[in-house]
Amino acid sequence: MIKRWNPDTVAAPIGMYSHLAHVPPGHELVVISGQVGVLPDGSLAGADAEAQTEAMFANLERLLAAAGAQPRHLVKVFSMVAGTEHLTGFRSVVKRTFTRWYPDGDWPAQSLIVAAALARPDILVEVEAMAAVPR
Repeated sequence: MIKRWNPDTVAAPIGMYSHLAHVPPGHELVVISGQVGVLPDGSLAGADAEAQTEAMFANLERLLAAAGAQPRHLVKVFSMVAGTEHLTGFRSVVKRTFTRWYPDGDWPAQSLIVAAALARPDILVEVEAMAAVPR
C-alpha cells in the first residue's frame, strides 16, 4: 500500500497534496507524459482553463486505466498552467477532481508551476504524473 504523509518537521501543505509518498516493494512504476486539455479526437476541449483542465484529468484517468491503474495509485502529479490568470479555473477543477478521486484526503505528492506559455498558445494546462501499481 502506498503511504502518503506530511511529517510535522516541515510546514503543513498549502493545498491538496502530501509532502511524501512512499512506494513499498511489489509495485510497478507507471510514468505518464504531459497531458493537455484535448478531447479523444485531438480537438481542444475549450478556450478556457476550466474546460481544458477537465479534459486533461479525463485523459489522465484514461491513461491510468490503460495501464491497469486508478487515480489512487498516483504518487506524483506535476501540473503546469500558462499564466496566473488561468489559476482560478484550474484550481476549481483540481478541487472537484481530487475530492472525487481522494475522498479521504490521501493526496499524492504534487507540484504546480505557472509558466509564461506551454507548447502552443492555445494550450493553457498540462499535467505529468507517476503512479505505482501493485504487481
